[in-house]
Amino acid sequence: MEDDRLHTSYAGRWVARLHGKIIAQGGTPELARRAAQSIRHKENPEIIYMSAGFSLAPLIEKLKMILPPEQELYLVGGAVRDLFLKRLSRDFDFALPSNGIPLARKIANQLHADYITLDSERDTGRVIVTEADGTRTFLDFASYRGDSLEGDLRGRDFTVNALAYDLRNDTIIDPLEGAADLRAKRIRACSPTSFLDDPVRILRAVRMAAAFGFQIEKNTRELMKQAADQIGRVSPERLRDELFKILEGPKPDASIRALEMLGVIGHLMPELIEMKGVEQSPPHVYDVWTHTLAVLGELENILSALRVGYSGDETTDLFTGLLTLRLGRYREKFTEHFAASLNTDRSVRSLLFFAALYHDARKPQTKSWDETKNRLRFFDHDIQGAETAAERAHFFNLSNDEIQRLKVIIKEHMRIHFHGSRMAGEGKSPSRRAIYRFFRESGEAGVDLVLLGLADLRGTQANALTQETWAAYLDVSRILLENYWEKPQETVAPPRLVDGNDLMRELELQPGPLIGELLEAIREGQATGRIETREQAMEYAREWWTSQQDEDKSKS
Repeated sequence: MEDDRLHTSYAGRWVARLHGKIIAQGGTPELARRAAQSIRHKENPEIIYMSAGFSLAPLIEKLKMILPPEQELYLVGGAVRDLFLKRLSRDFDFALPSNGIPLARKIANQLHADYITLDSERDTGRVIVTEADGTRTFLDFASYRGDSLEGDLRGRDFTVNALAYDLRNDTIIDPLEGAADLRAKRIRACSPTSFLDDPVRILRAVRMAAAFGFQIEKNTRELMKQAADQIGRVSPERLRDELFKILEGPKPDASIRALEMLGVIGHLMPELIEMKGVEQSPPHVYDVWTHTLAVLGELENILSALRVGYSGDETTDLFTGLLTLRLGRYREKFTEHFAASLNTDRSVRSLLFFAALYHDARKPQTKSWDETKNRLRFFDHDIQGAETAAERAHFFNLSNDEIQRLKVIIKEHMRIHFHGSRMAGEGKSPSRRAIYRFFRESGEAGVDLVLLGLADLRGTQANALTQETWAAYLDVSRILLENYWEKPQETVAPPRLVDGNDLMRELELQPGPLIGELLEAIREGQATGRIETREQAMEYAREWWTSQQDEDKSKS
């Protein structure tokens, strides 16, 4: 009996076995037979299928049971890849010779599921199965893209996605050796024209390499470089979707660096290229571009350490230990923050990484030399950067809510450094007025500002960062988050004691912007603890209004 590990290495393959020994293998019985004949042309080996040991989702097992016996149907693409990798999938693509839409309608009826037509020209229909807990699974049925199943598979992006599973006999079809690439953890293009056929595949290759911990094969990398200038042919929406999946996934810093090395960034987000090589004064240890990539990496590390279920045993890093000690109690709050949705197609987390990517985008244009302090300065880079990011966000057709959140994060990202530096240098905590104003300007984005500020600090000083400075920033972060999540009615959003009608009636004022200014002044007075009752609010309003009148008289 052969070693189980040997069988595992051929899982999902057809093999030629002679005298109990495997002498050749292939993606189909014929390929396995041909391979065997090339080395043992006088022998007649046994051709058998080595089970992949797949554990199919219950829904797919149910689908197999309701299919007509004569129905030719193949599970294809990423769902088959995920079977090999033992990853859970909720998106299943099926290929069949013809009548994709009619079959999808029939399956939807039998499963009591929803149906939509995805592409009538390509004969593609979608079945949406919704579980009791609201979880949705998508089953897409499409006719072959080519003249046969093999033609369909060869026209796909990467060999690891060019796999098919025959639902009739539980066999794997693998014409491009995709299973071998999966075992080798390798991303390889299906054809030399793969990226010219669809340039967005360049981003997809980078995303998949990061997601699975794979390497992109050398020749495939060269093909990606050659097609980089074709990115402009792709719609902004498709580029956006792949980019945000990269930012949502693991190692966003390495992925963005890979896109830069492949020559893609200049065609995807050209304003970012200008950051390369732009020097910064201490405490910065990197140029602006390298710093930006470092911030992405540090932000991922921080979010990982603050996730629910994280154990302190996962790190020996002192700075991460301090982070979890000071902010770990807010793990569930962070989870809730990132679970909130500004857009159903993209996460708040990926938007934060997009903000991190653009937070210093205007430093090259605002660079100046301060003679008095003998250092480089970047005045208003935050304000200008917010506008630059918004322009790119509009190009990518992000929603208005996303663009507004993005602008706030970048415009206000220096606030945390003011408070952190003050705490580190003078030991002064943010005042109640400062806390109120911080969240008045940022709102829900205040949580993002805290996280980006910590990542920005680590990406600025790297190994030169002292424990004392890091602890000071963590103290500021804790104070801000404590007020936001535990004492919002005291300092962040005090309950309204009076309204505009009260002020107009009591002070005999006319409607106008002055009313809004006065209401805001009262609200800030509440946040600082000076105003606690309606009577105090009205008294403050009278004093405020009197002082305004006196000021106007002195100017006249």
